[in-house]
Amino acid sequence: MTRSEERLAMGVVRWTGRETKTLRLAHRMTVRAFAVRIGVSDRIVSKWEKGGLDVVPRQGTQAALDTLLSVAGTEVQERFATLITEEAASGDDARTETLLAADAHRHQRHPVDGKLMALVEEGMYLAGTGGETVWLPAFWIDVFPTTNAGYARYLRATGQAPPRHWGSDGRCPDSVFDHPVVWVTWHEATAYAGWARKSLPSSRQWEKAARGPRGNPYPWGDSATAAKCNVRESGIGHTTPVSRYRSGVSPLGVFDLCGNVWEWCATESGPGRYELKGSAFTSPFALAAPASFNDASSTMQDDDTGFRCVTSAESLPPRRLTGGRIRDLSANGT
Repeated sequence: MTRSEERLAMGVVRWTGRETKTLRLAHRMTVRAFAVRIGVSDRIVSKWEKGGLDVVPRQGTQAALDTLLSVAGTEVQERFATLITEEAASGDDARTETLLAADAHRHQRHPVDGKLMALVEEGMYLAGTGGETVWLPAFWIDVFPTTNAGYARYLRATGQAPPRHWGSDGRCPDSVFDHPVVWVTWHEATAYAGWARKSLPSSRQWEKAARGPRGNPYPWGDSATAAKCNVRESGIGHTTPVSRYRSGVSPLGVFDLCGNVWEWCATESGPGRYELKGSAFTSPFALAAPASFNDASSTMQDDDTGFRCVTSAESLPPRRLTGGRIRDLSANGT
């Protein structure tokens, strides 16, 4: 059971303005509609959300919120769990320490784009369809593909043009904020990576993150199971939230390395062409194995192509647990 699933199984221990807002977003309700549902004024809901972790609703309201979550459909509950987990992993929230403390040296937030990254340690792995032994130095890789919400932060910082599926107003639709961004060329993905002081992964970095040091055929192991990812056989027909397929996570805790969207790599396969990894909701499961080869023109953009980033092991400071909290250590020890 994942942390998100455990949280739903136990219920929310204490509702604050942060959880209340998250539940409203999971239901995709306006402030007014949400207020009506739980029997308070919209002014009160706005006050809670503005107060965040410092506001705790009354006990009667806490019970109403418990009920609203418990009777919600599976889709809403999963969305709530995903949002809670991602907020803790990427926000300036003290609960980040709890989320990451169990494996502090293997997961960190990047200081520029705030994305959770997993450490891929140096060493050998079995690469390609022939199981070639390859050594790679250590690196960090994004746990999730770059989402529409993450790409929106980049656009606000740089003023670059939004992807075509965001509509005429250039805003990210609420319905896909936690889906991988698509309709980006290799050049646009590379520009994001440069802004974040990262890079696109080489095809071998990507493959090692997906297969682990033992070279599993798939992130989850040996079984060719299409149900563990969003591919054509799934019949979904569109992108899904990046943390949906928890049973398909890699040995290093990295999500969506099979299915959902093809991901750009830094490895050039020919003049103006670059490798793609992972398959997508439009492609058959047969192409999802991390050892599989695919490539495209650097100017190609499509509704099934996105990216994630990597950075060198040295670019993020080591961390240690002191006094029950994680402390970041820079090169000079401060």
